[in-house]
Amino acid sequence: MTQDIQNIETQFMEGIKKNSGTTITMGIILLIMGVLAMGSPVVAGASIVLMVGILLVIGGIGQLIFAFKAGMGLFAIILGVLTVIMGGYMFANPATALASLTIILAAYLIVSGISEAMASFKARPANGWVWALFSGVLSVLLGVMIWGQFPLSGAWAIGILVGVRLLFSGMSLLTLGMAARSAG
Repeated sequence: MTQDIQNIETQFMEGIKKNSGTTITMGIILLIMGVLAMGSPVVAGASIVLMVGILLVIGGIGQLIFAFKAGMGLFAIILGVLTVIMGGYMFANPATALASLTIILAAYLIVSGISEAMASFKARPANGWVWALFSGVLSVLLGVMIWGQFPLSGAWAIGILVGVRLLFSGMSLLTLGMAARSAG
């Protein structure tokens, strides 16, 4: 079993080394996006809600087209209609949708943070693994914080938390990519 784990860790590090330029570029992009989101958290939160609403409408229309073309039945049609309605509701009522997304974001931050922290141990020999661990732990803490202060966190929380998450994920990718480039 430890041999399998070592093989996975080696493949992971080789993937980072081969793609160090892309890893560094994505790290820089994430850093910039994080700063922009934190600089205007209400705009970032509203943008996320509107984008999710649009995506739900498009997805619901796709479900309806598939349901009719494939003869999927009444349940598939109802699901498509509900998806379109939910997307339209989010687009028409961004404040209410933002409150719902705040709770979903808190859960996402907790789960993704745990996942990133666990993945950081696979990169542990590299210099940047601590940033990946820090990013994961920070993500969990932010998720718990927003969950605990939900009614007060409102419109700014999504923008700030997504910004912080992007900033630290960017730092993690940037340091891992730079460490891989210097090791290669």
